[in-house]
Amino acid sequence: MQRSNRIGRRQLWQFVGAAALMAAAGTATAQPYPNKPIRLIVPLAAGSTADIVSRFAGEQLGKALGQSVVIENKPAAGGTVAMGDVARAAPDGYTVGFASQGTLVFNQAIYAKAGYDSLKDFRPIAFVGGVSNVMIVPPTSTAKAPADVVAAAKAKPGGLTFSSGGAGTSHHLSGVLFARDTGTELLHVPYKGAPQGILAVMSGEVAMGFFNTPTVIGQIKDNKLKALGVTSLKRSPLLPDVPTLDEQGIKGYEVNTWFGFVAPAGTPNDVVERLHQEFSRIFASAEARDSLGPLGFDLAPPAPPAEFSKTIAADMARWVPIVKASGAKAD
Repeated sequence: MQRSNRIGRRQLWQFVGAAALMAAAGTATAQPYPNKPIRLIVPLAAGSTADIVSRFAGEQLGKALGQSVVIENKPAAGGTVAMGDVARAAPDGYTVGFASQGTLVFNQAIYAKAGYDSLKDFRPIAFVGGVSNVMIVPPTSTAKAPADVVAAAKAKPGGLTFSSGGAGTSHHLSGVLFARDTGTELLHVPYKGAPQGILAVMSGEVAMGFFNTPTVIGQIKDNKLKALGVTSLKRSPLLPDVPTLDEQGIKGYEVNTWFGFVAPAGTPNDVVERLHQEFSRIFASAEARDSLGPLGFDLAPPAPPAEFSKTIAADMARWVPIVKASGAKAD
């Protein structure tokens, strides 16, 4: 009888111990988001537009959430490696990707196998702004306007070079659209990132390029690059004396690249909403306007996830046929 009582006490303590472990596990599971560092994957190189925006956002997001935000630059293959990593990451809110028109739209047309479906593999978090490109040539170039470049390209079909930060970037597709709209044939020379592509123009290694305003404004003002035109339909307030390509006879030409943030498909609604609220606050702040505005970023009131999804779908409907008709492929 006494033996039976001892077994009963042992079983009781086992039950109590198991209950305590379950309670501890439940408490750990219930920890509020976030409770560990967040990865912010950037599909372009350090110093690029994507990197500038992401580092600003990462610093501000880390302060707001009380967790570090680790920036991971993965510029390989036009950003397809980076976005593929985002698409395949655990949908738990601890992996966020910087998304752009180039990575979500252009890449779907320029790569036979991008490695992700832009409409199915991501949950848009926030559309936060855009940026125009600037058509640039070396300071020693004799070209004074896009018409001069067109004349040189027609005189030497396929021989006039332009650089980019990689296949599928807005730099690349700006050149593709320019060639299509002017009836010329250009030779694309992709580099590992925007900084390298810009240096190639500065040194005269290539004849020209189309790069984001924030990454070339300093060199233009220092006369290390010559600006021939901006790719938006309105002049840039940072370069008020530089006409748009549309103004200079290439009617309807427009490349005004948007950007935002996405998470892997399947990320919980409450996590996406929390991140959306934080990004909205960050990019609507005076600090964002003061820090990014002077660099040429056109910040927009952050659109909700559903609206961002519509933007992606609409841009794919517009751009994929243009890119495919051009025959542009990943180099």
